[in-house]
Amino acid sequence: MTPAHFDKPSLRRQLLAARALLSPEDVAAAAAVLAGHAVALPELARAHTVAAYVSVGREPGTRPLLDALRARGVRVLLPVLLPDNDLDWGAYRGADSLVPAGRGLLEPAGARLGVRAVLEADAVLLPGLAVDGRGMRLGRGGGSYDRVLARLAGAAAHPALVVLLYDNEVVTRVPEEPHDHPVHAVVTPAGIRRFNA
Repeated sequence: MTPAHFDKPSLRRQLLAARALLSPEDVAAAAAVLAGHAVALPELARAHTVAAYVSVGREPGTRPLLDALRARGVRVLLPVLLPDNDLDWGAYRGADSLVPAGRGLLEPAGARLGVRAVLEADAVLLPGLAVDGRGMRLGRGGGSYDRVLARLAGAAAHPALVVLLYDNEVVTRVPEEPHDHPVHAVVTPAGIRRFNA
């Protein structure tokens, strides 16, 4: 895919339309493969704390990875969407501890750790729709993770930034804005690709 002539909204629509064609079986099969690749990433293998998220719908599945990390003894932080679209965080304690939240999301039950809890993460899994050959990520457009990335930069925190995507979502070029940050690695069912973020 060569999206250089697309603006972000057009590219998002195109990528979401492609995801809509995936069956639940496709999503589940990809999630298992993604987890296998991701747990082998040195950045995740040596992490004590990982900030992640719970995939929903046809997003590349994170649940097998969340459970694999937790089984290893990794502290997994999950986002809690605040009314202003910023993210608070809570600890993942297993699939049965997830509760429905607004916008069809799932969040961890239990204590809230504050928006700065992400600063403790050794690695951050970022949701996305695409990444290009420079490591630039296209998000969903809500700005929540832009705030997270700005918070990390403001605190001089440098966790590994990793995106889980489907193979067709690694594209030639993602439109970027001054606030966009490159990621360090993308994990797809085909494997891992690293960037000099």
